[in-house]
Amino acid sequence: MKLYFSPGACSLSPHIVLREAGLAFDLEQVDLKEKKTKAGADYWPINPKGQVPVLQLDSGDRLTEGPAIVQYVADQKPATGLAPAAGSLPRYKLQEWLNYITSELHKSIGALFSPVTPDAYKQLVTKEQLPNKFAYVDQQLAGKQYLLGDNFSVADAYLFTVLNWTNFLKIDISGHANLKAYMARVAARPKVQEALKAEGLVK
Repeated sequence: MKLYFSPGACSLSPHIVLREAGLAFDLEQVDLKEKKTKAGADYWPINPKGQVPVLQLDSGDRLTEGPAIVQYVADQKPATGLAPAAGSLPRYKLQEWLNYITSELHKSIGALFSPVTPDAYKQLVTKEQLPNKFAYVDQQLAGKQYLLGDNFSVADAYLFTVLNWTNFLKIDISGHANLKAYMARVAARPKVQEALKAEGLVK
């Protein structure tokens, strides 16, 4: 398998999951501005959406969209517990979290990186919307190690990736004690550290 990624982007989520699952894979870095891979290939034929992540399977098939990719990876190694069994209620709880993260957090925080996003919108997101969303997640983490309980799941890889962007955007989440402790807990995981180092995000 090959994961097309950009350092620190949402592709960090499947990168973490691949390492947590113990699967063999290659990494191919993508310049999202130039739409070229590090090897110089045109990225548009690889993903017509022009975005990361893309997971290229050994069969040649490709998967896009992080929430779909991480569930596929988890299902290759069900014994890891990275995703509950398909068809079970816990699996739908996982999907509930993946949908919340992608629609309410990923899109809101991701837009703040764009130079063309209006300042008024950025103010609305950072001052009014995100504090409420952070408070909700903080409340849901009360008494839990991870989003689904005591076991790390693919939803945690995704939440960690998106919330990690607050460091680059200077958004303070320290007022949310559960969230702050959670981020430190996930960051300390050996496979998470491996992924961060591989992408050049930590030394």
